[in-house]
Amino acid sequence: MENDIIISNKQLLEDKIKEFQKGGVEKMQVVSDFDKTLTRFKINDEKVNSVIAILRDENYLTPDYSERAKALFSTYHPFEIDFTLEWEFRKSKMLEWWSAHYMVLKECGLTKDDLESIVKSNRIQFRDGYQLIFEFLKKYNIPCTIITSNGLGGDIIKIVFRKNLIDDSKINILSNHIIWDESGKFLDIQKPIIHVLNKDEVIIEDEKIKKQIEDKENVILIGDGEGDLSMTSHIKYTNIIRIGYLNEKQEELLDTFKSIFDIVVINDGSLEIINKLFKVIKDGGELSVEEE
Repeated sequence: MENDIIISNKQLLEDKIKEFQKGGVEKMQVVSDFDKTLTRFKINDEKVNSVIAILRDENYLTPDYSERAKALFSTYHPFEIDFTLEWEFRKSKMLEWWSAHYMVLKECGLTKDDLESIVKSNRIQFRDGYQLIFEFLKKYNIPCTIITSNGLGGDIIKIVFRKNLIDDSKINILSNHIIWDESGKFLDIQKPIIHVLNKDEVIIEDEKIKKQIEDKENVILIGDGEGDLSMTSHIKYTNIIRIGYLNEKQEELLDTFKSIFDIVVINDGSLEIINKLFKVIKDGGELSVEEE
């Protein structure tokens, strides 16, 4: 595992861990992305970019859907991963992309049954170590909020949890929400649309979630891109440890990731570093990972 882990600043991380240890698990919460963060980026050496990519690549809908969706991807994905462009310009392009894509999903007849079929395809797989993470969160009553731009919304995430026998009763999912008609067919998407670069605009309004996290001053943030850093924009915290999964352009983006994440996981690595971090926060000691 050590070859997949890069510690950006060993002393800074050690100092942060000590602050977490003072508060213990009682003062901790987790905020995480979903696609390519909790889930694997590749399966059998083949990229699985997101649940929407599975829908796009495997012809679940009308014959023209895949072609139309791929055309949108080719047009807009370069803006998503081009760090040289201005942030607001990239955000505007992401909104254009998702707005257009939801129109295509409606025209091509997406249904709830399609979501079930995607999950049954076994193309959405958690990274190794996920069981221990969710068991730990449940055992110690640690709030976990998933903030995701998932193109198929929170419905499919719940199906994935159910398939993997994960108790999601204490997991908060903030995602796009598809409005279905009575027959289970796509009717509309609830606004505003969440995309990969506007998570800073996601405000936790649910009173139940607010109560869960109100005194959890230490945050572990898990993501796979710079946009995920903004998931805590509207969360009050004292200390934060940021863990980033670098899936694409590793050589090109490594320095950028090291500057914004405390821990960087490469090579489509597992979730074991998070389990190690949990254990160290609970039991004390130091995080035993070789620095590269």
